Amino acid sequence: MSIRLAGRARRSTLALLTGAALATLLSVTAAGAAPLSGPADGPATAAAVDVYMKDTAADVGLEPHALNPLWQSPDIKVCHTAIECATSQNPIVGQRNYIFIKLRNPGPYGDSVMEEGTIWVYRTTPGGGAGWPGAWTQIGAMAVPVYPGVTTVTIPWDNVPGPGHFCLLARWVSANDPMTFEGPDIGVNTRNNNNIAWRNVDSVAVIAGGLAQIRPFAIGNTLTRPARSSVVFSQTGAPFQAAGGRLVADLGPTLFERWTKGGKAGKGVREVGRNQVEIVDIGQASLDNLELNPGERLAFSLNFTAAVPTREQIAVNVTQIGPDTTGAARADLGGVRYDITVAQRAK
Repeated sequence: MSIRLAGRARRSTLALLTGAALATLLSVTAAGAAPLSGPADGPATAAAVDVYMKDTAADVGLEPHALNPLWQSPDIKVCHTAIECATSQNPIVGQRNYIFIKLRNPGPYGDSVMEEGTIWVYRTTPGGGAGWPGAWTQIGAMAVPVYPGVTTVTIPWDNVPGPGHFCLLARWVSANDPMTFEGPDIGVNTRNNNNIAWRNVDSVAVIAGGLAQIRPFAIGNTLTRPARSSVVFSQTGAPFQAAGGRLVADLGPTLFERWTKGGKAGKGVREVGRNQVEIVDIGQASLDNLELNPGERLAFSLNFTAAVPTREQIAVNVTQIGPDTTGAARADLGGVRYDITVAQRAK
C-alpha cells in the first residue's frame, strides 16, 4: 500500500477509536465500505493525499469532528452566472445556474501534492432524513486536478426544476483519497468524511404585507424500523417577530395525522387551521413525536409572512432531530437555514 492509502487507513483506525456509537455504525455499514488491503506501514511509494471541503467555517478537515451545524457548508455556493457571486443564491427555475465548490489541499492527513479526482454534486428536497443514496438526485460531475491551495470548481446546473429550493451535497471521489465509509445517514457520512460537504441554506424574500413565501421541508427515517422525530425551530440575528413575522407549518393530511396520533406534542406552537400549525415562539419551538415508517420521507410547507420592513439580518433554522444509525436517540438529521429579508411593498 502506498503512503496515500496508508494515511486514510490510519484515519479509519482513528475513527474506530472515537466511541462505541461510531463502532456500531461501522459494523452496520461495513458491507458498503470499500475495504483497504495490504500493510498500513509499507514502503513509501507516493505522498499522502488529503483533499477536503469545509462543513463549517471552523472546519479544518478532521475526521470525525463535532462542529455544527453540518449542513451549512461555506464551500458550496449557487450563482446565477458563471462569475462567482458574493453569497449563495436560490437557483432560477428553468435556467442554467452554476454551482461553485471549493476543494482544499492539503487537509490534515496529506501533503502538498496535486491529486486528481471527480467532484459529484447532488440535490434533494430541503430538510432532514434524506437517506443516501436513494433520496438524492445527481446534478453533475467534473473530473479535476486539485493543486495545493484552494481550487474552485464550477459546475453548470441546467433546467433547474421547480420550485427551485434544494439541499445540495458535494462528494470528492479519488482513488488515492477514498471515503472512510458511507452509510445511509448523510449527517454521519459528512461528519466522518472530509471529502463530503452539505449545504441547506435558502433565501426568503418577504414583502411586508404581501403574500406568503412558501418553502418545502422534508423529514425522513433512514432506519429499518419505525422512528419518532422532532422538528425544532430556532433563530439567529434579529427575531422574525420584530418584523411582524409569522411562520406557519402546513403539515398536510398525512403528517398532521401522525402529529395528532403522537398527542400533538410540542412547544411554542398552536394549531391554527386544517393541517396547519403556527410556530408562535420561533426561537425555541418544536413539533414532537412525529412517527415515520422505515425509509419514509414526508414533505410539508413552511409559510413566511411579515408586516413591517426591516434591514436587520434574520435567520430561522429548522432542524429534524431524531435517531440515526449510530444509535444516537437525538441526532441532528439535517435542517435548513432560512435567510429572511423583509422589504417595503412597492407603491
